[in-house]
Amino acid sequence: MKAARLYAAGDLRVEDVAAPAEPEQGWVRLKVAAAGICGSDLHNFRTGQWISRSPSTAGHEFAGVVMAVGEGVREFSPGDHVVADSRYWCGTCANCRASRKNVCETLGFLGEVCDGGFAEEAVLPAHLLVRHDAALDPRVAAMAEPVAVALHAVSRINIPRGEPVLIAGCGPIGGFAALLLSHLHDGQVLVADRNAARAALVAEVTGAKTVDLGKASVAAALGGPPPRHALDATGSVPAIMALVDLLAGGGTLGLVGIAHGRLDLDPNLLVEREISLVGCHVYADELGEAVGLLPAIQPQLLRLIDKEIGIGDIPAAYSRLLAGQSAGLKTIIRMAPEGFSR
Repeated sequence: MKAARLYAAGDLRVEDVAAPAEPEQGWVRLKVAAAGICGSDLHNFRTGQWISRSPSTAGHEFAGVVMAVGEGVREFSPGDHVVADSRYWCGTCANCRASRKNVCETLGFLGEVCDGGFAEEAVLPAHLLVRHDAALDPRVAAMAEPVAVALHAVSRINIPRGEPVLIAGCGPIGGFAALLLSHLHDGQVLVADRNAARAALVAEVTGAKTVDLGKASVAAALGGPPPRHALDATGSVPAIMALVDLLAGGGTLGLVGIAHGRLDLDPNLLVEREISLVGCHVYADELGEAVGLLPAIQPQLLRLIDKEIGIGDIPAAYSRLLAGQSAGLKTIIRMAPEGFSR
């Protein structure tokens, strides 16, 4: 079978490899239907920061169909349609025992600590799978993981009913957060991105208003006081500092972007205006909830797809995405479209 395997920073190869053996006890063998390329996949390819084994089949956002189950697996059967949980947790540390697997002391991710989903087939522990309706478009099912990340981030900033919220960054997480808020929240959503075309697409799909991160732009969009709540999905230190400066007192700034730099922040800004700075890491228990939301937001998610590619096109897609050449939010890999029914 074909698989895209990461050997080292800058070294991703699409190769013929042996198909997985029959699953061991507690494991499930899948035929992968579709997968998504994540910003963290690109970061790992560019920097090698999270390479812990080489080679490793990349990819942690994917959906597929169960082919076989190992001994002891009762919750899944061949033919079930499932999405993968990207988190590989220990289950025994204090955080895992407190139901905070997203901050497991030894947390790893599919595609890094074990083979992921950029392959025609995969094997995973059964506890890392969530069933979805077979009628769901597999391209949408493959977006369950980043939708869950966005859902966790939105829940972390805990926006009161009717209040506006500002999202910096219209990549997949920021864009999906705007989409979820348009579906779940009754306040005005503002979005900002240096890529004007991408911000315009997110605004068109979600009903958000586009702004820049200047006080005048935000004030004009809201016609009143600045927002108290914001989410940074850029990881940009200047963007984070601009959001701190923009927010009204008594609110929350959530950080979900992968940062490339360090904050030089006067803590008195947070103290005197009582602004909460909140980290948002992956998701806690939101994956099942995200899967349940997918049918309602499927039309919008399909509009946010940038390109659909085959497995052999993954290296070229990495180069294109790293060069900033994308009009949409998510590149989707289809393994064998003719082999799956919707």
